[in-house]
Amino acid sequence: MVETTPNTQTKTKKSGLKMVVVIAMTFTALAGLIVALGFKEIVSIELMLLMLIGLLGLYLAFGIMAAVYRLISKLE
Repeated sequence: MVETTPNTQTKTKKSGLKMVVVIAMTFTALAGLIVALGFKEIVSIELMLLMLIGLLGLYLAFGIMAAVYRLISKLE
């Protein structure tokens, strides 16, 4: 078993927070790009909504997959 010091736990929490911020920023950027394409009529409104739903589904699915992976790795 590896002993963790308070400093190590702080670094781990900070890196986790950075990852959450990066993921939120990429989601926001991609969603903004999709909305911009829809409002400039490069894609239709229906296609814009479909792409937004697909993007949300991808982020939710990969989030669930990562959570399950972390839970399984703690079991071993």
